[in-house]
Amino acid sequence: MAVDEALIAEQQEQRKLWVETPLRESYPLSQAAGCRVFLKLENLQPSGSFKSRGIGNYILRRLEELPGNDAVQPHIFSSSGGNAGLAAVHASRTLGLPCTVVVPLSTKPLMITMLKAAGAYEVVQHGSTWRDADAYLRKEVMTKAGKAAIYAPPFDHPDIWAGNSTVIPEIIAQLDGGALDVIICSVGGGGLFNGISQGLDALSVDSTTVLAMETEGAASLNASVKAGKLVTLPGITSQATSLGAVTVTQRTFDYAQRSNVRSVVLPDAEAAMGCWRLADDERIMVEMACGVNVALCYDGRLERVLGRTVRPDEKIVIILCGGSNVTFEMLATWRKEFGFVEERRESKNRDVQVPSDITAPKVH
Repeated sequence: MAVDEALIAEQQEQRKLWVETPLRESYPLSQAAGCRVFLKLENLQPSGSFKSRGIGNYILRRLEELPGNDAVQPHIFSSSGGNAGLAAVHASRTLGLPCTVVVPLSTKPLMITMLKAAGAYEVVQHGSTWRDADAYLRKEVMTKAGKAAIYAPPFDHPDIWAGNSTVIPEIIAQLDGGALDVIICSVGGGGLFNGISQGLDALSVDSTTVLAMETEGAASLNASVKAGKLVTLPGITSQATSLGAVTVTQRTFDYAQRSNVRSVVLPDAEAAMGCWRLADDERIMVEMACGVNVALCYDGRLERVLGRTVRPDEKIVIILCGGSNVTFEMLATWRKEFGFVEERRESKNRDVQVPSDITAPKVH
């Protein structure tokens, strides 16, 4: 096969595993935040999250390493709180391969059902955290597959970061080459944050502020930044289980030392508020690990985090990283449980009103 033909074939294979997602300006969120807010809709990836990029790229690279005369069918094995597992299952099924996923006991029945419906060969629950599930996968489950086994980590590998980095040239192109002032992304283990940092470096973009978002009870990056070294949390207490990595990667910690990066932590209540207000303002449902990003647009949070007034023409991109692990019932429950956050709204002394202002819970 000619070089050009091989490149075209690879690009066609990649398009099956992940897609270029839309970048859409949100007028309600822009109105609420006082600047131009764009949503990068990674919730529209085939697996429902950005994980399709990194996991898809990782699996393709591992398959390239196999000997051409190997008659054993590869079997993909993934450890995940849910979204990485979905990405691994989708990629494997697209490539005609079986995929077994091990998830921690904290993974909700909804995600288990989704993994099975997506075509998982087997879904196993084990351990209280992702780290426990991962150890069980590698020490117990994978050994039964012998040399057919291919391990797919959820976030800690350069090929995963390289896959995730593809989101940055898309964003820059979709902004028509215009300045990207701030990018907001969630941090679990750090795979997305690493990819974003790598993508910005590749394009020599060093003026963009990166807000690395976590929730209280899953803030392993923030704990590490404060300690000046990698910190392992004793466990995960946040309801944003997709952020449930007790330790971030070393590369994540290194990137977080940069002057343009800010580690930000919000409580579950505000992450949940981001979910229900996004649903009202944009008719998009996302899980709490994504809602923590959206929450910054409301009630002056973005300006408080940045420590300055935002400009009306400033371009802010929020990575809507995933929306698989959410239902209407969950949104209603969060709104009932965490509606008290609406009591703390702060006026910005201007006439601002968006749909979610009208539908806000009445708390007494």
